[in-house]
Amino acid sequence: QNGVMSGLMQMLLLKVSAHITEQLGMAPGGEFREAFKEASKVPFCKFHLGDRPIPVTFKRAIAALSFWQKVKLAWGLCFLSDPISKDDVEKCKQKDLLEQMMAEMIGEFPDLHRTIVSERDVYLTYMLKQAAKQIELPRASENEPRKYIPAVVVGVVGMGHVPGIEKNWNSDLKIQEIMSVPPPSTSSKIFKFVLKATVFGLLGYGCYRIGHRTVQFVLSMPATQSYLQRLTEVPQQ
Repeated sequence: QNGVMSGLMQMLLLKVSAHITEQLGMAPGGEFREAFKEASKVPFCKFHLGDRPIPVTFKRAIAALSFWQKVKLAWGLCFLSDPISKDDVEKCKQKDLLEQMMAEMIGEFPDLHRTIVSERDVYLTYMLKQAAKQIELPRASENEPRKYIPAVVVGVVGMGHVPGIEKNWNSDLKIQEIMSVPPPSTSSKIFKFVLKATVFGLLGYGCYRIGHRTVQFVLSMPATQSYLQRLTEVPQQ
């Protein structure tokens, strides 16, 4: 539904998620599930999923990478096997170490960091600011002055997004541009065509080989040969 490359990327990231779950004994995103449970205990509390839709993020991320960057990223995700301990997770809570890790990611895949982190910082900030707007109280009549009360908002975000949210909080944000999916490049179209042609070609060849061997097997059976022999003898009689 979301495209071949986007689907493959999601499968690879699910593999990474499974690797983290196996190493730590806990699935990523537990803080969001816990927030949902706590929100259900608060009367009149509204729960909002404030992150950018995954298909948009994936498509923009894939479009931002060159062909070789895609290959390099896919290779790294396929063979991810580094052990992860709970101590490693605790170290990530240190701001300096976290910023160092983010800097390493920026150096290797700057466009990927922009689409997956920086753009989502803007989106998350925008959604939080929308949720934090003052709430207008109902009025008994049109002549009654408007009264507002502050909204009480609890935002649960990944640690890597906190600096970006703080940076963007006082900015005039527009999210239309980061919600659009750029059209595929010429190289991407060629790659998709070649990939589809290869897949269909292999399927067609496989069907041909299976069909050819099946026919040979059926023809080699004694019952089939006997039946064919009878058919050739009928005109002679």
